[in-house]
Order: sequence, then C-alpha cells, then structure tokens
Amino acid sequence: MTATNATAAVAMSKDERTQPRTQKITTFLWFDNNAEEAVNFYTSIFKNSKILGTVRNGDAGPGPKGSVLTIEFQLDGQEFAALNGGPQFKFTEAISLVVHCQTQEEIDTYWEKLSAGGQIVECGWLKDKFGLAWQITPDILLDLLQDSDQEKSQRVMKAMMKMKKIDIATLQKAYAGE
Repeated sequence: MTATNATAAVAMSKDERTQPRTQKITTFLWFDNNAEEAVNFYTSIFKNSKILGTVRNGDAGPGPKGSVLTIEFQLDGQEFAALNGGPQFKFTEAISLVVHCQTQEEIDTYWEKLSAGGQIVECGWLKDKFGLAWQITPDILLDLLQDSDQEKSQRVMKAMMKMKKIDIATLQKAYAGE
C-alpha cells in the first residue's frame, strides 16, 4: 500500500462525528432521565430523522453505568442533542419548537402525534408528553399576519386567537372577510 493509499484509507475510516458540522448552532434539550424515549418518539414523527450518536455513562457517572447520558439526533435534517440531566430543570413555554407546515393535513398529522399524551394549549401551541412546547404553524398564517392591509391581518389574528389547532380554511375565510 502506498502512502497516498494509506492516507486515503485512514481518512475514509474516520468517525463522522469528527468531521466539521454543517450546522453552527444545535438545540440542546435537558430531560430528567427519559432522553432516549423522547428522541425515539421525535425521530418516529419527522421524516429525514435519525439518531446520530449516543454517549453512555461509564464508571465515572453521573448516571448508572451503561445508561444514556446524551444523544445527538436529527429531526427533518435539523440537529439536536438530548441530555439525561436529572430533575433540576424543566421545559417551559419560554422556548418552543416551531414546525412549519404547508397543508392542513400536515398540521393535523403533527398536531395529533405531538399532542398525544401531552397538553393542547392554544393558537397552534401544544406541549408534548415530555413537556416540550411546540408550535404547529402553517406558513400561510405568517403571510396573512404580515399583510399590509391591517384590517385583513387583524381579522386573521382574531380568528387564530380563538383556535387551539390552527385551521387554514378558517384563517382564509377571516382574511377574505367572510
């Protein structure tokens, strides 16, 4: 094997985690002790999702040997990390994840799956069974709210404020003045 071939073989065998990241900022989620369950739940809902790597506790802890410490994962290509950090910190609505939707079918699917066992809030917000806040938001809502015609955008806002799950047809009717 030549030096060039040896270098190429070494480069190809490198662990992907040592490669430069394409995403500069990663959302880091703190769970009590169910990060693995949460990550499996989230990756089952979103397309183009997978677990990238898992770090397990060793003899030095902080958790029991072999238990999950952190998990890196992707949801629809977006990278996240989850930590089993203990009960000290809980999720609040001060941070939420927005799911941009194009159709009512997409809204309905994410709403049903993410709210299962969780809490329905209002205006497209919900908390999943792990306490993480989500906004299931159709892109058309943002477009209608930003319309230069204040009368139309305010009708849309009033309609949205009465909703739990966002309904695109109702928003469009409010925009049209129906």
